[in-house]
Amino acid sequence: MEKHIVRTHASAEDFPREEHLASRIARVAVDPVPVTDDVAEMIINRIIDNAAVSAAAVLRKPVTVARQQAQAHPVSEAGAKVFGIDGTYSAEWAALANGVAVRELDFHDTFLAADYSHPGDNIPPIVAVAQHRGCTGAQLIRALATAYEIQVELVRGICLHEHKIDHVAHLGPSVAAGLGTLLELDEDTIYQAIGQALHTTTATRQSRKGEISSWKAFAPAFAGKMAIEAVDRAMRGEGAPSPIWEGEDGVIAWLLSGPEARYEVQLPAPGEAKRAILDTFTKQHSAEYQSQAPIDLAIKMREKISNFADVEKIVLHTSHHTHYVIGTGSQDPQKFDPDASRETLDHSIMYIFAVALEDGEWHHQRSYAPERAHRPETIELWHKISTVEDPEWTRRYHSTDPAEKAFGARAEITMKDGTVIVDELAIADAHPLGARPFGREQYVEKFRTLAEGIVSPEEQDRFLNAVQNLASLQDLSELNIQLSDDVLAQAAETRAGLL
Repeated sequence: MEKHIVRTHASAEDFPREEHLASRIARVAVDPVPVTDDVAEMIINRIIDNAAVSAAAVLRKPVTVARQQAQAHPVSEAGAKVFGIDGTYSAEWAALANGVAVRELDFHDTFLAADYSHPGDNIPPIVAVAQHRGCTGAQLIRALATAYEIQVELVRGICLHEHKIDHVAHLGPSVAAGLGTLLELDEDTIYQAIGQALHTTTATRQSRKGEISSWKAFAPAFAGKMAIEAVDRAMRGEGAPSPIWEGEDGVIAWLLSGPEARYEVQLPAPGEAKRAILDTFTKQHSAEYQSQAPIDLAIKMREKISNFADVEKIVLHTSHHTHYVIGTGSQDPQKFDPDASRETLDHSIMYIFAVALEDGEWHHQRSYAPERAHRPETIELWHKISTVEDPEWTRRYHSTDPAEKAFGARAEITMKDGTVIVDELAIADAHPLGARPFGREQYVEKFRTLAEGIVSPEEQDRFLNAVQNLASLQDLSELNIQLSDDVLAQAAETRAGLL
């Protein structure tokens, strides 16, 4: 890997384009280095993972709205597929619809470092364009290897959240780079597309703060849509603000740490394989990733508690990120509100730990049901839980050593009789280094479980056969899953829109 120092440059300063971060990323995108077999297999796993969570979410209102928006943009030639339905649609709108389906339940893959990310958000827009352009499975694999590489390395090197910039600002550039690989575009075109994609996808983190709405699911899908449009404009000869990160009025100077800041971004050297997807991990539980290990911990600790009414208080000692984003450090009263949205409860480790402790499980529907959140005994336990930042957990969160990197917590449960029950878990059971790491079998099982009652067994089999032969697949429309009219008739009701 090559380390690049990224900082603000004055307009009068000599700063050749080839040194711009967008140019360095474009060079990675055009590098013809082969994709290794283990990376190709993991890409297949993540496409299966995305299909699983899309099936579980397909009837929910945000997904239905996005699907209806895509249906307003049909095309008779080329076009892309929309999850659950027949027909072909404008690629950017198909990407939006499929991106919302993937993101709605917060249940697909994750990578955490200096910032947050869900790298699987790259898949819907790149698949949509691949379908639109008649690309092969082998081409798709190469494109997704690039997209994952760029997003992961941006997340390692540039922290957005400390400046309250949403993490999808790393997604626009990674999608643009992946599309550059897919379409075999020249370096300059990719450079311009990356700049446009970043410029149009920077937004505040309010979408993940306070009363969280369904825009949390739309935000990354919208970033993917914007990246497609950016690539289209760049291919037509349009340019972008540049240097987009390093300009004196650019992203670093005014949205991030300011003109004096220096970031280190590592990117593969020429001829070096793109392997970053192997550092990412998926979710066993439908909840924010930093709650995955605490859920497993709560399920383990409940065996030591005979009566939850006897709990005096619970303190979760955890990382800065967990404390301030999904813990009491956020100072969001909505995180204790039983009437809060599913999206808000998904970002409340206090609610999640209470329910997992009581139920001994976590379910993508039952655990968030309004009647579940309104149980008096749950509300009582929920309000006894708090978080504190522990510097050691913060250090481990940021560690670059895979053996040390952790996203867990130490739980101290104090009973009314003074007994203190203490346990901790550093990484989720499903993590590659966890007690029960996910492999192909687990990805397929997750798909089968979430697709049950939504996708017919025959359609499940057809999809799994197609995706597991992705390297030789010629027709990428086979990656789409169609649902019966009876299932689609159960979709949430929506109101009429503009389009």
